Amino acid sequence: MTPPNQISPPASASAANDTPGSIAQQQLRLGLALYREGKATDAIAAFQQGLLDAEKSGMESTETVSELHARLGNVAAACGDVQLASENYQAALTIAPHLTNCWCSFADLHLRCGQHQSAIELYLQALRLNPRHWAARANLVQALMAGKQHLVAKAILIELKGERPQDARIHHLLGKALFELNEIEPAIASFQEAVVLNPQDAESLNWIGALKQAAGDERAAQTAYAEAARIEPLIRRPAVQQPAEFRVLALYAPFGGNTPTEYLFQDAFFDTDTLALFPEREYDTAALGENIHLVINLVSDADQTGALLPLAADLVDRLGLPTLNHPRRIAQTTRDAVAALLGGIPHCRVPQALRLPAGADCSEAALKALLPFTSSCLARPVGTHGGDDFEKVEDLAGLSAFLSQRPDHDHYLIEYIDYLSADGYFRKYRFIFVDDQILPYHLCIGRDWKLHHINTDMAHHAWMQQEEAAFLNQSAAVFGPAQMQALQDIRARMGLDYCGIDCGLDRDGNVVVFEVNASMLVHARNEGFLYKTPAVERIKRAYDAMLRKLARPR
Repeated sequence: MTPPNQISPPASASAANDTPGSIAQQQLRLGLALYREGKATDAIAAFQQGLLDAEKSGMESTETVSELHARLGNVAAACGDVQLASENYQAALTIAPHLTNCWCSFADLHLRCGQHQSAIELYLQALRLNPRHWAARANLVQALMAGKQHLVAKAILIELKGERPQDARIHHLLGKALFELNEIEPAIASFQEAVVLNPQDAESLNWIGALKQAAGDERAAQTAYAEAARIEPLIRRPAVQQPAEFRVLALYAPFGGNTPTEYLFQDAFFDTDTLALFPEREYDTAALGENIHLVINLVSDADQTGALLPLAADLVDRLGLPTLNHPRRIAQTTRDAVAALLGGIPHCRVPQALRLPAGADCSEAALKALLPFTSSCLARPVGTHGGDDFEKVEDLAGLSAFLSQRPDHDHYLIEYIDYLSADGYFRKYRFIFVDDQILPYHLCIGRDWKLHHINTDMAHHAWMQQEEAAFLNQSAAVFGPAQMQALQDIRARMGLDYCGIDCGLDRDGNVVVFEVNASMLVHARNEGFLYKTPAVERIKRAYDAMLRKLARPR
């Protein structure tokens, strides 16, 4: 945010009393001088003394008293004393409601505290007094974006960009607004313009890397990520409300699968330092800063990030801090490793899984000798998710043909276990394991064995939505004691603090495991399925509680 405007104080505190004036005015100048010298506590005391002197005299001008309150509010806000800052901003504006800068500073305080709507109202009050006030307009944009009003934010940013085309921060904010509006190419262009204006803008470079990677341009993504990491190894994000409860160090892989955190880190009550990991780099724990209470390992795809996980594990060990999802645990979440890990759990069927290396003999004869099962086979390239390049093949000829399409890539060959329900529909359930809790997230119902919520026809069938809502509200009515115990056993064997499981139920009531990992998406975009919101919010509350428990001093 643009900092509150400040008048120029004397060069030093000793000069504050050189200029004649009332005692309250002298305390005002003294406070400004002390704050400029970095003595915030003394500055607050000086402003408070000035207010006491003004009250005693009963003859001080409203201009001096309102400025004492406003300046005290500014210093208190900078020190994180929200209550003191709020009280003094309100006092200043009660006396002098024409103070545009004070309205803006009060709005900034509300924005820092996560009170987006009240911040918007306060910025608008500042703009009623001065429609061209730059800080009020620039910071209003951030409040609007925090409140998901991205279209309005975009309009204001375009106006600000026209006034100050050399302001890199405006280009950056416009890129974020455009991204939220799904205008991806214009968003990339705005971030690139920000970098041209400010080559040290690591945040915009990270955005470029993420958007290029999503678009499949790996080379451009790698270049952007590497430059961002060179400029700013740590991406710092403050808590929505200061002071933060604690600080976390989040580890992530720029070119691999990570635990999605857009929703999990939303409205964070903790400061976050995010560190991008690169295989060829060494990391000095001392350079990561002090006062870290918890490490959150976001590197979650053992297939995509196998080379990074030992590096992450070594860093975590050297830090010696509580860690969510230790990298060594993540390393055991490949599909074949999970199949071996979960074998023998009662009331649980885990498909056998085989990893076929690139260049292996894919002839029918070789596959017949290799496969440990005779049922239909699910085949997919290693490191892929979702339904792309994922097929069920019924015979060796079809399997050989599928594998021949990408001979330079490792593949998983997975035993197919039928989970068709008696009514002719397939049902795929997702639970999220959070600490020691097992929380339902969604249910997909469809005619095809390959189910994903986004490509089902559930939006057009009320009975499907009602069944999903019933599952989310009372999952124990679907998964009885035996099935819930199987899930508890799976959670215990995985040993992860946070992960998800996709599974089904066969005709005999056994849990059929599809996959278990920490890469599963949890989000709050439930348009058309609003009944899902309470279940999603339960997961978020459980996640927040887990972080507080792990970060607690021991």
